[in-house]
Amino acid sequence: MLDVSNVLFTIFCRYVNDCFVVAISAAFRTRRVVTMKPKLQKNPDNARFDFCVNGWLSKVFGDQPVPQFEVNTRTVEVLYQLAQASEARCSNTALLIEDLKQKASEYQADGAHLQDVLLQGVGLSGASLSKPAADYLSALVDNAMVLGVRDSSLGSFMPAVNNLTNELMEAEKSNRRLERELGALRKRLGATLVLRGNLQEDINKTSKSQAVEGAKAEERLLDMNFVTAKGKELSHRREKSEAELLSRNMDKSITHQAIVQLSEEVSVLKKEIIPLKKKLGPYMDLSPSPYLAQVKIEEAKRELAALDSQLEMNVDFK
Repeated sequence: MLDVSNVLFTIFCRYVNDCFVVAISAAFRTRRVVTMKPKLQKNPDNARFDFCVNGWLSKVFGDQPVPQFEVNTRTVEVLYQLAQASEARCSNTALLIEDLKQKASEYQADGAHLQDVLLQGVGLSGASLSKPAADYLSALVDNAMVLGVRDSSLGSFMPAVNNLTNELMEAEKSNRRLERELGALRKRLGATLVLRGNLQEDINKTSKSQAVEGAKAEERLLDMNFVTAKGKELSHRREKSEAELLSRNMDKSITHQAIVQLSEEVSVLKKEIIPLKKKLGPYMDLSPSPYLAQVKIEEAKRELAALDSQLEMNVDFK
């Protein structure tokens, strides 16, 4: 036990010293390279700092050379603070190790006393135990070490076992809770995957529909371009034809618009003749006087001739 404590103390101090060495090397990169013999202003404080820092660095690095760094008031003060902190920590560690050594000595004395009691009272010793008994005793000691009990009495084992049981129950409870959460997450994951599949299917359908609509739109665009070009061509031809007609001094009365207007007028006149014929219907059966009948016949002939001539003109225009 004493040798192990000394080894732990040595390792700990070496670890602390290595930490301070790393801090020194990282904090004070050399800008003005000098050796560890700083020349500060001569006063008692600087001399004390210089002596303390030199001694601490020599102790930390041992046979290794001290790294070079820039020496000024700031660096010496920082190194002095590090030296004080290192010495305080090493002192605390030494006190802790001394306490552990004292406890180890007490435990060794108690063990020797118990061995004497067993040997004198019962006649038992480690050499006199059978192999199964020694194995049982070793297992008991191992269990006590694992459980962290003070001794191997039932009063020490039961609380430790109860604590382990409580920890096991808490772990099982936490495991069940995690399993429930995992089940819920799996359900949500399943629903999410189904939704993802539906969305992917909708995206595929939308992509296909967009492709079809794009083809239709392109076809319509081509048709629109063709119609636009055709319209421009027809407009150009119409303007050219109008220019030719104007150059030939064509009568406007024979244009399509004028003919359509005359046709509408003929239709109106035909509609006006129908009621006149209905009015003449009752008089057709009467026997008028020859003179009056002759007058009416002449008037009717003139009107009919006028209508026939106008109708012939309209037909010729068409």
